[in-house]
Amino acid sequence: MAELRHSSSIGSRPSSSPMKRDEDTAPLVTDNQSDNDHHERHSFRDRDRPFWVNLQALLPYFGEETRVSPHISRISLALLSLVLLAGLASIPSIWNRLNAPYLCRKDGIVLNCPRVKELPSLWENPYSATTSWKPCAEHRDGLMSDLPPENETTGYIFIHAEGGLNQQRIAICNAVAVAKIMNATLILPVLKQDQIWKDQTKFEDIFDVDHFIDYLKDDVRIVRDIPEWFTDKTELFTSIRRTVKNIPKYASAQFYIDNVLPRVKEKKIMALKPFVDRLGYDNVPQEINRLRCRVNYHALKFLPDIEHMADNLASRMRNRTGSSNPYMTLHLRFEKGMVGLSFCDFVGTREEKVNMAEYRKKEWPRRYKNGSHLWQLALQKRKEGRCPLEPGEVAVILRAMGYPKETQIYVASGQVYGGQNRMAPLRNMFPNLVTKEELASKEELDGFRKHVTSLAALDFLVCLKSDVFVMTHGGNFAKLIIGARRYMGHRQKSIKPDKGLMSKSFGDPYMGWATFVEDVIITHQTRTGLPEETFPNYDLWENPLTPCMCKV
Repeated sequence: MAELRHSSSIGSRPSSSPMKRDEDTAPLVTDNQSDNDHHERHSFRDRDRPFWVNLQALLPYFGEETRVSPHISRISLALLSLVLLAGLASIPSIWNRLNAPYLCRKDGIVLNCPRVKELPSLWENPYSATTSWKPCAEHRDGLMSDLPPENETTGYIFIHAEGGLNQQRIAICNAVAVAKIMNATLILPVLKQDQIWKDQTKFEDIFDVDHFIDYLKDDVRIVRDIPEWFTDKTELFTSIRRTVKNIPKYASAQFYIDNVLPRVKEKKIMALKPFVDRLGYDNVPQEINRLRCRVNYHALKFLPDIEHMADNLASRMRNRTGSSNPYMTLHLRFEKGMVGLSFCDFVGTREEKVNMAEYRKKEWPRRYKNGSHLWQLALQKRKEGRCPLEPGEVAVILRAMGYPKETQIYVASGQVYGGQNRMAPLRNMFPNLVTKEELASKEELDGFRKHVTSLAALDFLVCLKSDVFVMTHGGNFAKLIIGARRYMGHRQKSIKPDKGLMSKSFGDPYMGWATFVEDVIITHQTRTGLPEETFPNYDLWENPLTPCMCKV
């Protein structure tokens, strides 16, 4: 106030300071004392005034040129009120934005993810990505089941689960869902002998049947075998009268109600085949998709001895350095069958290329034809990122991502095409590379060798438990692993290399290492199994977010 009084004294208007009025009668009164007395006399009275009255009371302390007219004051108050109202109206949207769950969204082919303050980690996804979503497809206790007794359902359905272990797993999940859609009783699926693996595994050889039936008892009626009153069991496997064959791929729930259910009601027992990918995703009710997740992540459990052996393998991977260490699993799809089926061209000797051409001609004659078109086809597929990554290419990508030579890697793979020579670049860059055969003794694995699917189950579980999972080509194994790791909370990294971009980089002779590293890191920041919105025709097994997970 002393400064204000001084400035006003040199103006054209006389001062109204209390000190000036009391100068002659009270010479010992200081400026500060005068101001304090003045403040005490008016503080209680001013406290109850509206703020704009107090604002006007301050105006005399400023020059005449700063006085605000009542009209301008009213406009200012109106504008201030509008600003306050806009601020209040925006509070909910700001709150929602601050509390929005971590979710990556697609813009064309680009996946945009929320920014985080955390430093990037080689071994974990950002913490904020793991606290936004939780699994919610599990069975909830206390709910009343509305299932009718077995003899009052619409009938029985039976399926052959074809292919390898993971294709069979998907078929079992779909069978439960179809039984629910039609309110039918499901006969325990038969695992059909695979033409490649020549495996004779039964359902009870790999999965815990009691847990499977008990966990789903409030969702679907499931029986272990064909009912006794149906005497001609071979008819169910061979007779066309007992088989529904016209089910299209990714059929809707309504298709089953309109076309399959009437036949089940008529015949009482019907087989559905083929049954590979015979149920869609976005054309069935959400509760049906949630049921499929319940089967996949909760009802289908491997036998205890498989679970126990997988725990041992994972524990050995975590303690290979003498103390606790993270480990990576690599699903290396470079078996002879996969290389041949891809019809891609790979580095190799002239003899290898001739042998592969003969192999393709024998196994896929209609696709091979005379072989003249295969070179252009191979180039096109590589540009589009549809070729399996070679072991050496995988090694270069992992090193560019920043994984050091000491990284502990578990390889889940069949017999790699090209043998040790093909694996040499990967082993040279990452010498701590092991398989289950190197981690476990022959005696430990002998009990699992009678069923090839049991060995595949060990690989599945060790990959599921790893800190980082890396796929090199598509397939049901990789899809189910990535989906399960997402369902478990998105914390574990599941790396899905951009093979299209990598093929361009590998084919560019002018690209330096620093540029390549930058491309790899930027490209794969969002390809690590983060929460990602679903889209039409999405794959439930790789991304279970929308139907099977809830916001925290």
